[in-house]
Amino acid sequence: MSALFEPLTLRNLTIPNRVWMSPMCQYSAAVEGPEQGVPTDWHLTHLGSRAVGGAGLIVVEATAVSPEGRISPADLGLWNERQQERFGRIARFLADQGAVPGIQLAHAGRKASTDRPWRGGAPVGPEDHGWRPVAPSPIPFAEGHPVPDELSEAGIRRLVESFAAAARRALAAGFKVVDIHGAHGYLIHEFLSPFSNHRTDAYGGGFENRARFALEVVDAVRAEWPEELPVFFRVSATDWLSENPEDPREGWTADDTVRLAKELLAHGVDLLDVSTGGNAPKARIPMGPGYQVPFAARVKAETDLPTSAVGLITEPRQAEEIVASGQADAVMLGRELLRDPYWPHNAARELGAAARRPDQYGWAV
Repeated sequence: MSALFEPLTLRNLTIPNRVWMSPMCQYSAAVEGPEQGVPTDWHLTHLGSRAVGGAGLIVVEATAVSPEGRISPADLGLWNERQQERFGRIARFLADQGAVPGIQLAHAGRKASTDRPWRGGAPVGPEDHGWRPVAPSPIPFAEGHPVPDELSEAGIRRLVESFAAAARRALAAGFKVVDIHGAHGYLIHEFLSPFSNHRTDAYGGGFENRARFALEVVDAVRAEWPEELPVFFRVSATDWLSENPEDPREGWTADDTVRLAKELLAHGVDLLDVSTGGNAPKARIPMGPGYQVPFAARVKAETDLPTSAVGLITEPRQAEEIVASGQADAVMLGRELLRDPYWPHNAARELGAAARRPDQYGWAV
């Protein structure tokens, strides 16, 4: 009787409920050697516990398509066979617990090569296993960040190929959903936004050119991904610049997101994972419970593309209302699932819904 615990079918894949785990970086992979970027027992336990806890879809954290695409030297990657093999163990365990295994493919762009956040998150150089970031334009993310190298068109083509190769590996590892990271000020978002993209070639200027890289990545991933399985795209629906009349800077807007959503649908994307921000470090964001949900609701109302909502969704009845009222097709939970891996079980109990539970935990019902 709960909308939150109804299955959702996208293409030929049925996700058992609408409570999904949002990708959240753990910064816990080896920084060098053959284990660089390889998932560890920490990742297996972290992700597996949320599958045991009842989340219908588990999306692995932003996973870099190339070494230079990592946010930090301790990030996960999917550019070699060793990484693929270890991810296979995780995907199998998630599926065995009844969850759909998904993975987010990403490139950090000008926000790459930073330290772990609990150590301050400042940029790191070669002496700390860092590297020089790349971006659409040679504009640093913030004060104290290096000027990134501007990508050539040949470099852009290589990165498109890297996304495609990572998608092939994700499929071979057993993932059923691939989520392309186009949000939070990372590379694809940097191309989309006029705040960070000052190019004058085919990848800069008007909306069509700024969206070109995103759509090329989608096309390359969709070509590798089976027709029967869905592709997601995570977007920052706004840079939170145009929403502030006192800020003269031009950025990505909610209108742009609706326009992009229609293009993504035409290129084979099956769901828009709607977040906001991350590209303009001094943007003022009016945070509060469910503050990003209206952006997902607008895309859902003005396009035919399903959406998921994210951002300070913490209470079962709040999540139920978002889905039941049609504001979004699912909710992505992040920090709340870090606080409580069994949030889906507890929410089902509060909402009077049936939820799958491991036999080993049946005594606790």
